[in-house]
Order: sequence, then structure tokens, then C-alpha cells
Amino acid sequence: MRVLSGIQPTGRPHWGNFFGAIRQYISLQEEHDGFYFIADLHALTTVRDASALRQNTLDAALDLLALGLDPQRATLFVQSRVPEVSELCWLLMTGAGMGLLERCHAYKEKKAKGLPADAGLFTYPVLMSADILAYDAELVPVGQDQVQHVEVCRDLAGSFNHTFGDVFKLPKAQVMTDAAKVPGTDGQKMSKSYDNTLPLFGDEKQIRKMIMRIVTDSRPMEEPKVPEDDHLFQLYRLVAPPADVEAMAEKYRRGGFGYGEVKKGVADASEAFFGAARQRRRELEQNLDYVTQVLDQGAEKARGEAAAVLLRAQKACGLR
Repeated sequence: MRVLSGIQPTGRPHWGNFFGAIRQYISLQEEHDGFYFIADLHALTTVRDASALRQNTLDAALDLLALGLDPQRATLFVQSRVPEVSELCWLLMTGAGMGLLERCHAYKEKKAKGLPADAGLFTYPVLMSADILAYDAELVPVGQDQVQHVEVCRDLAGSFNHTFGDVFKLPKAQVMTDAAKVPGTDGQKMSKSYDNTLPLFGDEKQIRKMIMRIVTDSRPMEEPKVPEDDHLFQLYRLVAPPADVEAMAEKYRRGGFGYGEVKKGVADASEAFFGAARQRRRELEQNLDYVTQVLDQGAEKARGEAAAVLLRAQKACGLR
């Protein structure tokens, strides 16, 4: 089955990105034909610094490869390296109703807050639809907040098929339920917008300091606690071995411990959990020619797939 998803290069990845999405990509590549792209065109709606966008794009490639994306099993490429997608976006745009796009939550939320919303944000779901349809994707792993955009894609594809014939495959969304279960350092959902993230890569001493500063409640040490209700325990559960998680849970239920002890456990477990990926990233930083080769080969393969779909659509609507 063809699986497709993209990651915006708008900053360095955090635990929420990994456990909410990237881990699923790595798992899906084992049994499916995965196409994963770095969505630099989408990032233009927020990133206005050319050098920052270039560096973020490279960092995203390094991060994904370090975390286990295998170019022998999945196709990794940069979105803008496949111009056929932008052409396909225009074909879809000509049939996209204003009302459909006005109902999309990202645009509605900005308007509701009185923030400026440009045409890029307004038509974002159409470009996302082109991303999906260009590769005949059948399955699109997304967080709950992106399900609506996959439905828009199905609507646009269905409308095009109804008008011009059977051109596009209709994809299905696979909701990544873990995406909403990663708490930030303040207990809210981990998000860059809340400034409560824990990075995957970087100086380990600095990351440890961030973990040790995680906000906790003021309950006394001797008081028993429900582990599942505590965001510090939830973070520990993500990175520690099952036996250690159960031992920590029992400690919570028994009481008589300090949160500093748990924070140290989170830091130690996370260093062990992400240690191999961090080492792999350091090696990749010394071999950027390999990373470039992976992206070049991925773009070539993606262009071949997208060109065939674009030609099919162009012929159907009379452009060829």
C-alpha cells in the first residue's frame, strides 16, 4: 500500500513530533511503500528567511535519517524538487469551492483571532491534496487536526473524477492517536506554540537541564499519586523499558519519593532511548554528500510518479 506524509521544516523536531508522527513513519516503512517529503513549500506560509528555510530543510533530512527512515525502504525527498505537484495544485484549484476552503480550521482559527491570513494559508489544503494525489497515495498518516485536510483532498479528487473521469485514487486518513498523548514541560500538549517542547537532538547536558526544570505539582513526597495522571510519568513511560515503567508506577502509588528522582529517571531513560539516533545524526553531519544523494534519488523517483499522475490529469481535462 502506498503511504504518504510530509513534515514541515519550521524548526527542530521535539518529542511530540517523534512519538506523534515520525515513529509511525518508521514503522509503516516496514510493510508499505512509503513516500515521505520535507514540505518546504508549505513552510513558506510561516518561514520568511531563505537561509533558515534551507538549513531547516537539511536538518529535517538529517533528523529523519538519524531516527530510522531507511532510503532502501522508503522514498525521502524535498517537496519543491517535484514541480509537478505545483502544476497539479492548479488543476485542483480550478475546481476548489471557496466555501470548502473557508471551512478549513487553520484558516478559520486565524480569522477568528483577527490575524492576517494570506492566500497561501487559504489554499494550503489544495496543495496538501496535490501532495497526496500526485503519488497515488492510498494511506495518509495524520494527527487528528489534519483529518479535515484529507477529507478536503477526497472531496477535490472526487469532484475532479466526476467531471473528467476516473483520474485520482481516493486516499484514506490513518489517525495517529499517539499525537495527542505527549505532554509538554508544563503539562499541556507538547507544541512549539506553547514553548514547552523537549528537543530530540542537541546538547545532552542542556536537554537534561530542561527535563530537570519540568513543572510539577506541590504535593508532599509521602503522598501516594496516580501515575497516569502525572505528565512527568507520562514522559517517562515513553522512553523507559516496560519493567522500569512498572517499577516507577508502583513508586507513584506507594508514595514517599521526590519528583527530582523521576526527572533524573526521565533524563537517563531518554539519553538511552535516543542515544543511537543522536550518534547516527553526528555521523550523517560528517557525510552530507550521502544525505544529498538520498534526497536527489528520492526526488527523481517522486518526479517520475508525479509526472505520470499529472499527465493523466492533464489529458483528462484537455490540456494534452
